[in-house]
Amino acid sequence: MKKFKNYFNDLISLLYPELCLACGNSLFRNEKLICLSCLYKLPKTNFHLEANNTIEKIFWGRFPLQRASSFLFFAKGGRVQNLMHEFKYRSKKEIGFYLGELFARELSKTNWFENIDMIIPVPLHNKKQQIRGYNQSDEFGKGLENFSSIPIETGVIKRIVASETQTKKSRFRRWENVSEIFEIAQAEKIKGKHILIVDDVITTGATLEACAQKLLSVGEVKISIASLAYTAN
Repeated sequence: MKKFKNYFNDLISLLYPELCLACGNSLFRNEKLICLSCLYKLPKTNFHLEANNTIEKIFWGRFPLQRASSFLFFAKGGRVQNLMHEFKYRSKKEIGFYLGELFARELSKTNWFENIDMIIPVPLHNKKQQIRGYNQSDEFGKGLENFSSIPIETGVIKRIVASETQTKKSRFRRWENVSEIFEIAQAEKIKGKHILIVDDVITTGATLEACAQKLLSVGEVKISIASLAYTAN
């Protein structure tokens, strides 16, 4: 019976092959979402291994930060751009969960998660989330949670303004676009906590800064940051 099932699955794969979401080539039976070749070639930043790394420096002087890192480098036309496009615009939300688990595995090899109490994804506005069907930062956060066992909280902070796209805006215009778009919904849950804010891509960090500032306004809060990808602006 098992042999017949394998033959049937092979036939289905031949007729309707699953494709690697990074390169577009067919996946083998034991591959998931991303082929082994692309997994090996993913451009990992390894920022979590560096003190005063590039991501931390983005936020220097903007708000108190414990630590920060991004999993992958983002480059136009590369594997990571393909993955992020599938993740954000083609309903492949499983990419965020999968990459979140991979990143958590890397972080867990160090003391990076030490003393972090909860994971808070940067929220989407309700209208935008209804259109997309999910918040990509939530999916990334769930992957981190699944491997690290650090609980995710999605109701603590809300996005109350549907801001314009950040693409092609200057750093100041990006900050101006997001400076008052969040509000705290459950302050009692975060007072005295070390929070890991997670987002999909970091460019200037304006949205993350606005989110962090709002969380810090509660008092006695510590902030760390993690993202799936980093792109130089």
